[in-house]
Amino acid sequence: MRDDKWLFQKLDEIWDNHFPDISQNNDVVIKFGRKARQRLGSIKQETKTHSDLLNKNRKTIITINGLFKDLEIPEYVVTATIAHEMCHYAHGFSSPLEQKFESPHLGGVVTKEMKLRGFEKELKLQKKWLKDIWPDYIKEKMPATRTRRRRRRVIIKWI
Repeated sequence: MRDDKWLFQKLDEIWDNHFPDISQNNDVVIKFGRKARQRLGSIKQETKTHSDLLNKNRKTIITINGLFKDLEIPEYVVTATIAHEMCHYAHGFSSPLEQKFESPHLGGVVTKEMKLRGFEKELKLQKKWLKDIWPDYIKEKMPATRTRRRRRRVIIKWI
């Protein structure tokens, strides 16, 4: 099984080899999060208090799908996911860097950035794997559970 230490080493490797021009102006933490069917990764800045919103140097947290601990998931899927989140960091989303775009995915900026930084092969392999293998993997590892519908409670106020 992969762990958070392994993830940190992958992030370090990716940053050194593909993002050397991007300065790390704050603490960046990477960790496995909960298991998810659709979300592969996310990036956010830690906020504990209202004043943290004004502090540009607050910690950046990259969270990777907990299912990616499984060695059945190819390493290129994890690598491409980390690189994707690093592109957001480089573009100023959830980082102290200047924000370069209005929206994090506007016009395919992440895909373009990943290709420029040498991740074209991983992107193609990841896309194919997610299309061909991921749906069956999810069915096996996270079988759908029947959700109960809640009855809506109506509150009537008399004036």
